[in-house]
Amino acid sequence: MPNWGGGTKCAACEKTVYHAEEIQCNGRSFHKTCFICMACRKGLDSTTVAAHESEIYCKSCYGKKYGPKGYGYGQGAGALSSDPVTPSLKTQSHTSQSQPSSTNSNSNKFAQKFGSTDHCPRCSKAVYAAEKVLSAGKPWHKTCFRCAKCGKGLESTTVTDKDGELYCKAQR
Repeated sequence: MPNWGGGTKCAACEKTVYHAEEIQCNGRSFHKTCFICMACRKGLDSTTVAAHESEIYCKSCYGKKYGPKGYGYGQGAGALSSDPVTPSLKTQSHTSQSQPSSTNSNSNKFAQKFGSTDHCPRCSKAVYAAEKVLSAGKPWHKTCFRCAKCGKGLESTTVTDKDGELYCKAQR
């Protein structure tokens, strides 16, 4: 059948794309209105597009679908992996989320979801990686990492411990 409309076909809608409305990506043509993320449907441009085979995504959705997974990548706790989640891990995470917590505090729900078991000796609350300072073999919150006598903030060069409590070297 002849191509009466002229021009190339849009990779998304398969209609004719005329030069004035054409966007090219990976050798394929799109209408400006069809150049959208396959997951969230946001409009794309040359700075926000990420292509995977014949699919186009915004960089955020592409990272969620094909990027590394694990702690620190918005996917929850676990080892870094580019592999898809196995069915046994999916059912395990759903069962752990559906179990009621012993108390209704947000920190306990967060700890159940992301697996934190470290607790600060000063305030007894959970300590997560982003706020953890290790000293005297224990995890401390950055805000709790202070001298027990004078309250001065501590650093690795100014801290000393006695009987599990932290002190600045001046208060020792």
